[in-house]
Amino acid sequence: MIVGYFLLSLNKIKNGTIYQLFNLFGSLFMAIGLFPKNAWFSFTLEIIWAFIAIITLIKLKYKEK
Repeated sequence: MIVGYFLLSLNKIKNGTIYQLFNLFGSLFMAIGLFPKNAWFSFTLEIIWAFIAIITLIKLKYKEK
């Protein structure tokens, strides 16, 4: 997620599919790491972040057609 944000901030990528994939995989990996630590608030936040990325990816896919 940090790499995606960094690249977006430097205008190396746009807020599109690649950026949302960074968000999706970053949030899922963070959620996996948080689950065994019983950090439920942070875990829930990461799941919501992943859900938003999935919705945005679906919208981007339909927009391409």
